[in-house]
Order: sequence, then structure tokens, then C-alpha cells
Amino acid sequence: MVKTLTIDGRPVTFRATAAVPRLYRIKFRRDIMQDMDAIQKALKKAEESDDSGSNIPPSMLDMFENIAYIMARHGDPENTPASPDEWLEQFNTFSIYEIFPQILDLWGLNMETQAAPKKK
Repeated sequence: MVKTLTIDGRPVTFRATAAVPRLYRIKFRRDIMQDMDAIQKALKKAEESDDSGSNIPPSMLDMFENIAYIMARHGDPENTPASPDEWLEQFNTFSIYEIFPQILDLWGLNMETQAAPKKK
């Protein structure tokens, strides 16, 4: 699955395939599924406290940036720098609240099965 999002006025192509967890694990030595779940919980907690995101721990922001980077690199390897830091330097700023739900949706679409269940 491929999706192009606008970040800081620039189109960024994100791609979600079965290779993403492996690429993430190789690059960051972490489990993307656990990290996405942790970020989702932190965002939900911050939104419920209505604290403008100041409750989101920096480690969660790092995980979000790494996930976004891997999916962007997978979506457009020729135009995505070799490191997350170089990739992030292309943007002034972008909101985790705007981008993460779209990345999560893209990942969810990738996880959907196209096969019908054999048992009813």
C-alpha cells in the first residue's frame, strides 16, 4: 500500500508492505508493532488529558519519527536520505497528531487480508 501525504508543504510518499517490520527491526533494533501500539496509547492519553501533546514522552516522538522515516524510505528510496536525521531536516515541523493516524491507517490497510476465511 502506498499513500502520499503533505508534510510541511511537501509531498511525501509512504509505503507499507510486509518488509516494513523487518526494515524497522534491522535499522532500529525494535519491534514496529509494539512501538506503534505504544505511540497510539500515548497519543490517546495526551488527547484525553487535553494537554496539547506535552504529555507525549520524547521516546515516543523518536519512535514516531523512525516509523515515518522507514515508511517514507520504503516509499521513495531514491529521494529519501540515508538517515532519519537527514530526512527530518527537510521539514520545518510536522504534527504527530496529523501524520501518525494516517500512517496507522496505511499500516492497517496493509494488514487487511484479501482472502476469504475457509471456516464459517
